[in-house]
Amino acid sequence: MGRDKGPGERVPEQRAPEEHAADGLLRFTVLGPVRVWRGGDALPAGSPQQRALLAALLLRDGRTATAAELIDALWGDDPPSQALATVRTYASRLRKTLGQDTLVSESGGYAVRIGRTALDLTLAQDLAVEAEKARGSGDRARSRALINKLLGLFDGEPLASLPGPYAENQRTSLEEWRLQLLETRLDLDLEAGAHAEAVSELTALTAAHPLRERLRELLMVALYRSGRQAEALAVYADTRRLLAEELGVDPRPELAQLQQRILRADEELARPAEEPAAAFSPLRPAQLPATVEDFTGRASFVRELGDRLATAEGSVMAVSALAGIGGVGKTTLAVHVAHQASRHFPDGQLYVDLQGAGSRAAEPETVLGVFLRALGTPESAIPASLDERAALYRSALAGRRVLVLLDNAHDAAQVRPLLPGTAGCAALVTSRVRMVDLAGAHLVDLDVMSPDEALQLFTRIVGEERVRSEREAALDVVAACGFLPLAIRIAASRLAARRTWTVSVLAAKLADERRRLDELQAGDLAVKATFELGYGQLEPVQARVFRLLGLADGPDISLAAAAALLDLDLHEAEDVLETLVDTSLLESAAPGRYRYHDLVRLYARACAERDEQPPVERELALSRLLDFYLATAAGVYALERPGDRLVAHLEVTRHPGLSFGERHSALDWLYSEATNLLACVRQAARPATLARAVDLLYAALDLGESGANSKQYEAVAMTVREAARAGGNPRAEGRAVMSLANAHQLAGRFDHADREAQEALRLARTVDDPLPVCWASNARGIIALYQSRHADGERFLNEAIEAFRGDENRPGEASALCNLSRVHLATGRTDSAISLATAGIEIYDSLGHELRGANGRYALAMALSQSGKPAAAADQLNRALDIFRDSRQRLWEGMALFRLAEVDLAAGRPAQAARFAELALTVLRGIGGEWRRGNVLTVLGRALRVIGQTGRAQVCWEEALGIYEELASPEADEVRSLLSPAKAA
Repeated sequence: MGRDKGPGERVPEQRAPEEHAADGLLRFTVLGPVRVWRGGDALPAGSPQQRALLAALLLRDGRTATAAELIDALWGDDPPSQALATVRTYASRLRKTLGQDTLVSESGGYAVRIGRTALDLTLAQDLAVEAEKARGSGDRARSRALINKLLGLFDGEPLASLPGPYAENQRTSLEEWRLQLLETRLDLDLEAGAHAEAVSELTALTAAHPLRERLRELLMVALYRSGRQAEALAVYADTRRLLAEELGVDPRPELAQLQQRILRADEELARPAEEPAAAFSPLRPAQLPATVEDFTGRASFVRELGDRLATAEGSVMAVSALAGIGGVGKTTLAVHVAHQASRHFPDGQLYVDLQGAGSRAAEPETVLGVFLRALGTPESAIPASLDERAALYRSALAGRRVLVLLDNAHDAAQVRPLLPGTAGCAALVTSRVRMVDLAGAHLVDLDVMSPDEALQLFTRIVGEERVRSEREAALDVVAACGFLPLAIRIAASRLAARRTWTVSVLAAKLADERRRLDELQAGDLAVKATFELGYGQLEPVQARVFRLLGLADGPDISLAAAAALLDLDLHEAEDVLETLVDTSLLESAAPGRYRYHDLVRLYARACAERDEQPPVERELALSRLLDFYLATAAGVYALERPGDRLVAHLEVTRHPGLSFGERHSALDWLYSEATNLLACVRQAARPATLARAVDLLYAALDLGESGANSKQYEAVAMTVREAARAGGNPRAEGRAVMSLANAHQLAGRFDHADREAQEALRLARTVDDPLPVCWASNARGIIALYQSRHADGERFLNEAIEAFRGDENRPGEASALCNLSRVHLATGRTDSAISLATAGIEIYDSLGHELRGANGRYALAMALSQSGKPAAAADQLNRALDIFRDSRQRLWEGMALFRLAEVDLAAGRPAQAARFAELALTVLRGIGGEWRRGNVLTVLGRALRVIGQTGRAQVCWEEALGIYEELASPEADEVRSLLSPAKAA
């Protein structure tokens, strides 16, 4: 019998269930260490054998256990001579702790009488039943959430450290149940399209349970759906070899059949199951704009479209495409129908303005990113390419009933990637072109309103009383509006705001406008005439706001940005903007955000060209908007990077921006305004504002580093660089080229990056601009490190340190010190590498510079790992990883995961190393470039080889070798040695 530590012993690190901390009720845990709680207080459960007796009673679900059964549970076939007395002693101690009503004696035995919610196991069993019911009813999202909650009840090994045959048997049974639940949840993950995320967990699980074929099967599917067919087949080969060596058997038939399907590149296998599902987390988007209260007419179209949407469930995916000229009411009709049909789409509604009528239609790739985030997809799981995003989008919608409203589409090519792929979903598309090439679409041609419908709409806005006595004049008005809803709405809103006007007055004014505009084409005539009337009746302040607001590029504009452009305070700006909304000349896209119908925007710009006096006012308005974005972005940069001198080298702004009390709200602003901010940079890439445009690009460099906006950032940087070059502005060109160098470096295009950094350095020195001089030298140093040009790297980084010190830029100096640490590490100077990284971190910490301090910890961790201190290295990397995630720095999040994989591999934890490497591949998908991907694949292969997945390791190394050979990277030699027969054996 084991040593009894007495009734006062406590299990270490006990944590009370927080949700029950104050209720004072007894609760028990067996899905981990056996523990007892009363409310939030841990109670003594005694020695391991006493806890084993308690577990034996708890697991009988209230039934009585005889003394003989308890003796057998604790000691099996070899009980001590005093076994019965010991059982009675344990029972007596437990009764004192639990109370006589809880542990009862009856029929020569004992029982524990508690409710179902008092034991974690019964809670878990109830959750399992609910999860099974939810999956059976098609609600995979709920089933997955319930299983995750259930698995969260496990706290390490069940019945941890308890002796006795009964505890051992139950421990095995509970662990098997946990694995079955994990398999079910992972299966649900794959059905929901989360295959890339599942690979890392499945890799670790197959290492821990190498003979469990169901896990291998799930891993093969996850790899195949992630586009890694060769690795999926290698998993089968590894499994077949292992089963033959260990058990002398072949894989089960299901695994062999799966291999054949993968060999055939089975398209059905590549898609998640066609069952109700929700991707990642059960988010329900509700993005439809508000419908208009006075929607009128279009009854046949409402009925036709509504019927198609109501029958979408269980049929092929319904697509209806509305076509018509601008202002005919396509969006209003689509939004109205979508709201009416929303009850048929309980999993949500997605909406996007595709800006198809403008000069820069929305990119499907960008729209898919927005949709995936709205559906709950983590940023790190969103792939880079259009095809991959479209596939993941369809997977996320598989089995869900979601309505997608694609407004203002340019053409069918823009729309196709945005269509759901499964029954139960539907898409409504509006466009000025008839989408005859959109296969399977139900085409609806929307013409102008009938005279009766037009009169009805006009009456609803103006009022029955004013129209009744002037019906003929009202018909003249709607006819003059061309029976176009947009024109009727604007004209009627103007009349409604002019109580002294009669309908006849309005009709006469419209007739005059039409005569002045009779050179226009008929399709635009009515709208333009209505615009002229509405604009002509605005108060001077309203008219100015209407003209100037239309000048800004970007899909919409915030109230704060509009106020800056208009040179008004927030309250004044909001008041006048809302009056424009009332006239229907401006739309309120969301609280505090405004946008124009594309026709109205064009008209507003024409008015600004014609009427804004003096003309310089147009330039001044856009200049104020640029100031607003630059001042705000600089403030975000300073908040995220305290002490950084970059902001001191930016152009001075005459108008203030927003200020933020903490960094999270600042980053929220930056990423939410990314499209508008980059549009402003592009629009400002002309001589008068070029210097501030390039500085705005510099201040918003987080958009380039994050991965979410990298491509747009790089494209705008190229535009600014060309504008600076054409305008003969070496200062602006040097800064733009430095932004491009950074973009190339982050994408792994090191030769391009080095050339651009060298050019930035040359340009900056011609105009004595310290900003690119410092950062280009720093960039060239780290690029040289990546290319194994260590002497060059050390020289460049020492130059950068001197330049930063000369500029009194301490964070910049810290960055160069940490980069120099990596050069020292690469050349075998481990001690000095640690010292340099530590010096950099001390600077960062003294300034409260958390983000770049994380980069310093990343460098220090590499040095600590190489010096044989894996625990200290992992601690630094985990601290850095938390900061990178919090700062939305996907590239550095992925690289920190990669370095954790290296640390774990060196420390003899290959399964954990493989898991981290897989996570790194997922996070770095689409960012960081192929060279970094090759590095991760190499480490992943090393980890896989150690855990026995040699075939899969070979595939990883072959892919890495292909990358390195294409890039002519020296790392290719190392991978060739790994692939040699001696290493592979």
